[in-house]
Amino acid sequence: MDISVYLRFILALAGVLALIAIAAFILKRAGWGGMRMSKGGQKRLAVTAAIALDGRRRLVLVRRDETEHLLLIGGPADLVVESGIAPRSSGFEKALDAAGRPSSGAPAGAA
Repeated sequence: MDISVYLRFILALAGVLALIAIAAFILKRAGWGGMRMSKGGQKRLAVTAAIALDGRRRLVLVRRDETEHLLLIGGPADLVVESGIAPRSSGFEKALDAAGRPSSGAPAGAA
């Protein structure tokens, strides 16, 4: 075979790959593919904290909506350690608790 046959093959392959990349870019811009946000545009899922236990395993605290879940990942099987954990209170509520005031908005002396 002549070198021109190999050159034509490489150019045709590069052309086809370029067309696939252009089509994927256009479809992604049009809204096809990729992950979609919820209707409100707010993220419902977040990783709150992660701690490496050893070279393979990690403890991950995941928040979904208003509930947290503790996961052990990376071992022979992923495991839900604890589910349905109430999220920690905000810094403002912690400061109110430290000051001895109720967080309901009532004055400190009211019962």
